[in-house]
Amino acid sequence: MNKNKFGKQGWTPDRIENLKGKTFVITGTTSGTGFEAARILLSKGAKVIMLNRNPKKAEDVIATLKNELGSTTDVTSIQMDLAEQASVKKAAQEVLENVSRIDALLCNAAIAQVPTRKLTVDGWESQMGVNYFGHFTLQGLLFPMIEKSKGRIVTVGSMGYDMGIKTIKFDDLNWDKDYTANNAYSQSKLAQIMSIYELQDRLKKTGKTDVKAYACHPGSSRTSLIATSGSFMMRIIFGLMKLSPLTQPAENGAYPQLMCATEENLDQKDFYGPTGRNNWVGPVGAHHIEPHAKDKTVAERLWEVSEKATGLKWDI
Repeated sequence: MNKNKFGKQGWTPDRIENLKGKTFVITGTTSGTGFEAARILLSKGAKVIMLNRNPKKAEDVIATLKNELGSTTDVTSIQMDLAEQASVKKAAQEVLENVSRIDALLCNAAIAQVPTRKLTVDGWESQMGVNYFGHFTLQGLLFPMIEKSKGRIVTVGSMGYDMGIKTIKFDDLNWDKDYTANNAYSQSKLAQIMSIYELQDRLKKTGKTDVKAYACHPGSSRTSLIATSGSFMMRIIFGLMKLSPLTQPAENGAYPQLMCATEENLDQKDFYGPTGRNNWVGPVGAHHIEPHAKDKTVAERLWEVSEKATGLKWDI
């Protein structure tokens, strides 16, 4: 058990200093942990660019945030659908035109437990397409500005990386055979986490160590994630779980990504999230990650497959 370097209470946003002059880009902020992360960063004086699929919901969120934090709150939204590579590319271009720096990119948006296999317009299984490939392209396109800003890339994974398939199914990435909602979700989250550790290695190799890359997860937080994309049965199960001590408020679920976006001297090799029961709830800090998430051979192959699949060669 890692001793929490932030003490018994773990990491909390009280540690965030004034963020005036800093810019954060966050995917998926219309509810849940993404909304809370945006709210807390804005409350500390940061500029936040939100990337969301639904412009109407994003507008409502901006109104809510300005109502709570004041009309001069520096928050804007850019429409982006992670399920469409063209939309991701367009949004990334818009981000680059609108900001002069990116202190951290928080890859927070996700879909989960999609009951029947669906493909994105680009032909990928939907969870892999949204959670992984969408973010892979976004990170790659924003990387030059993140590098210029000596910024960070924060991937919000999930303990789901260890709750289904424990590798990448290269011979059938899109689950033409044997699709299950859980295995496909698990693979997408494992891919997200693996690619962060692979990115760290690549940055080290090329001496580009000004960019920091972190993997974290929200634990078991009371968000609309399962309600949005999960099956009827999953919604019932998670609905019951929400009433138990095995879940925590969405605000607490935002702490790991906020820590990775702002805290100094964090070890990139660690995995960050709640350190209590099953890593679902509890004080936020570093905790154990299973070896399959750092399988170098698989991670290298995943990176190559991803660059080929997205047609994006990272500038590292």
